Amino acid sequence: MKGVDLSVEKGQLVCLLGPSGCGKTTTLRLIAGFVAASGGEIRVGGQVVSSAAGTVPPEGRNMSMIFQSYALWPHMTVFQNVAYGLKLRKMSSEQINKRVREILTVTQLLPLEGRYPGELSGGQQQRVSLARALVVKPEILLLDEPLSNLDANLREEMRFEIRRLHDEFRYTTVYVTHDQSEAMTTADVIVVMNDGRIEQAGSPEDIYARPESEFVARFIGGTNILSGKRISDDTVHCDGDFILNCGSGTLAPSGRAIVSVRHHDIEISENRRWETNTVSGRVVRQIYLGSHRDYLVSIPGGETVRALSPVDVRLPVGSEAWLHFPPNDCRALAR
Repeated sequence: MKGVDLSVEKGQLVCLLGPSGCGKTTTLRLIAGFVAASGGEIRVGGQVVSSAAGTVPPEGRNMSMIFQSYALWPHMTVFQNVAYGLKLRKMSSEQINKRVREILTVTQLLPLEGRYPGELSGGQQQRVSLARALVVKPEILLLDEPLSNLDANLREEMRFEIRRLHDEFRYTTVYVTHDQSEAMTTADVIVVMNDGRIEQAGSPEDIYARPESEFVARFIGGTNILSGKRISDDTVHCDGDFILNCGSGTLAPSGRAIVSVRHHDIEISENRRWETNTVSGRVVRQIYLGSHRDYLVSIPGGETVRALSPVDVRLPVGSEAWLHFPPNDCRALAR
């Protein structure tokens, strides 16, 4: 870790997003108390729980953690799995029964309360894991790649389920994932991590529409990175000998100038239809994807540009194509 400085407000759902090895799971384990801090501090509600001087053990923190594997007791029913944490807290049978039935109702598991984990689907097992974590009313909920073992359709369904449960209970939640769609669907705040540090933190819209670095622009959604020489704060002479005017962002004062343009923001045509922010190239790939066409165009300077177009734009491989980069969709990057 390289000096991570992060504040999570009460009731927020914060996603730590990044590639494998970027430090997101280590950060989560530090919050949980599974890893001792060698420096700095971790505070919960103003109270220090981790520092170089000492660490409050996981059982001393009012936190629930959900791992990639659901870790359900195979010999216990759904009801018994969810009730387990309450029994450890020596609550009365009446209290346990009331609270478990409440959480099973909210997570749509009440009809399955008598089943065993082996009789459940992956999505149902994940909901049991969530119910077990929520029933103890934790101060903080921690999730480590909780949907990674589900198939694509179940993952999509569970993203919305996690967000629905968060809106219902408003627990402070830290959620680790490498899946951009998961983060965009569930998070109030996305924290993009890279090489043990935070690249950028903000709302899903901020991270997608207003990336501050080349890494964030590339990692969140598809983008083209065009580089060249800085002419002014918002203008670049690109290597392919064309000019780009940028409607947002700020270029670095020195060094290479870098511009991000999303694939779907680029306009493509067989003829030149625009006077500025345009360049011609040669189509090297064209794929029909039902709702749109996916083009790869080689432009002067040796770069290739990926552009998504409506299906009625048909340019064969090898033909000339004109690309237009709308200024308002060109994002100057300082890093």
